[in-house]
Amino acid sequence: MIELPELVAGGLAAGTLSALVLGGGLLRSRRQKALLRAEVAELRTRLDGSEGAFVSEIEHLAARRMPAAAAQLAHPHLKVPGPVRPNTPGTPTGIAMEYVLTALREELTAQRVRIDAAAQAGLRGATREIQAALYRLQDALRGLQQRYDEPELAQTLFALDHENEQSLRRAQVAAVVCGAWVGLAREESHVVDAVTGGQARLAGYHRVKVHNHLEPGTALVSHAVEPVAIIVAELLDNALRHSAPDTDVVVNLEHVHHGVCVTVDDAGLGMTQDERARAQRLVAGSDPILLTDLGDPPRMGLAAIGQLTRQFDLGVDVSSPSPYGGVRAVLRVDTHLLGRIDPEERPPSVSAPRSTRERRERAARREPVPEPAAPTTPSAEPAAPAAPVVPVPAPEPVASAHEAEHERAAGHQEPGDLGGLPRRRRRSRTPAAGAPEQQPAVRRPEEAAAALAALQYGTAAARTPKRASAPESQRTEDEGGATR
Repeated sequence: MIELPELVAGGLAAGTLSALVLGGGLLRSRRQKALLRAEVAELRTRLDGSEGAFVSEIEHLAARRMPAAAAQLAHPHLKVPGPVRPNTPGTPTGIAMEYVLTALREELTAQRVRIDAAAQAGLRGATREIQAALYRLQDALRGLQQRYDEPELAQTLFALDHENEQSLRRAQVAAVVCGAWVGLAREESHVVDAVTGGQARLAGYHRVKVHNHLEPGTALVSHAVEPVAIIVAELLDNALRHSAPDTDVVVNLEHVHHGVCVTVDDAGLGMTQDERARAQRLVAGSDPILLTDLGDPPRMGLAAIGQLTRQFDLGVDVSSPSPYGGVRAVLRVDTHLLGRIDPEERPPSVSAPRSTRERRERAARREPVPEPAAPTTPSAEPAAPAAPVVPVPAPEPVASAHEAEHERAAGHQEPGDLGGLPRRRRRSRTPAAGAPEQQPAVRRPEEAAAALAALQYGTAAARTPKRASAPESQRTEDEGGATR
């Protein structure tokens, strides 16, 4: 039999062993709990940091990135800031934020287009009414110009008509920017007439110097006349506004391989690279034009050019500087928009500059005059030299009194002085001995008044078509003044 002390000792040993096992398990569980607490604390810290980073990204998105993305729609050169943390792009958070910016741009663009379309519709309707009223006023002023002959009253009417023309040009430009029609349907006209017509719509037209190097009779098809006149007027207006008032704006009309070019050079301050790029985008007409992109107050000249170049297949380039230090603007009219008018049947207006090619042709038609032969028989008294016999050139068309007055005022040179080569001049007959010398005729006051009246009638006839209601004598005088 086992004694009691041995049983007690065995029980104590078993209890001790159990206590040791339980104590080790308790220590292990405590150690695991401590590790878990540390891991939980670390995860909580990381979560707090991630939440703070996400909050800061959202705040940065709302405060910086979204306003910059909205402003970039109107100013493409602006840059949208990136995320705050460099490791955000490419993560789900970064992709979601880029999606927010894209959706914002699309919605803002749609809203801008919708609002701008409503504004353009309202402005288009207003300008249509203004144009109609200004056209009625223009007809009334020109009717008064044809009715009254007083020089002072005529000068006042011309000044009022010019002011009305400038107001009409501004309304017309606003209507064109808003997508309206140009407002006039003209017949086929000389290119130089379209250019001078655009020049006449400006306040500083006297500073514009037009040099016509086109073939006589070069014309525009009917639907391109008014767009070309509007574009030339806006290019000249920009040149006059951005150059000193004591400088000239030079316009050259030249033939090129694909048509005709009208080159406008000014001596102004020029444009920076960004300004030139923006102006080129506007005149190209490739992008839709919004009123909100034109500034406050809106500057519509270049935008109107862009609309017309897209609608009528014209080309305008303003990317080159002028040799005079300003800006060079080139309008290109392709061959399919050009035609020809017989300059004898329908000559250009008397105020238009004559073509340099026409002058060279007239100078080439004049034959050189041979020198008179020396006398072979001696004479007791010196006789007057015989006049040489030369072929008489065909008479040139007689210019009207308006054209003669205009050429005298503009200081036009004779065709013979423009050839660049020495020419032999026709010798005048020596008056016979004892013959009275002819004195130049003195213009009487009646003749001066008639010349002034012809100048006024010729100007009105060149600017407007003949009216059926005008008196018969006045129409006859107008038609006589327009014949060249």
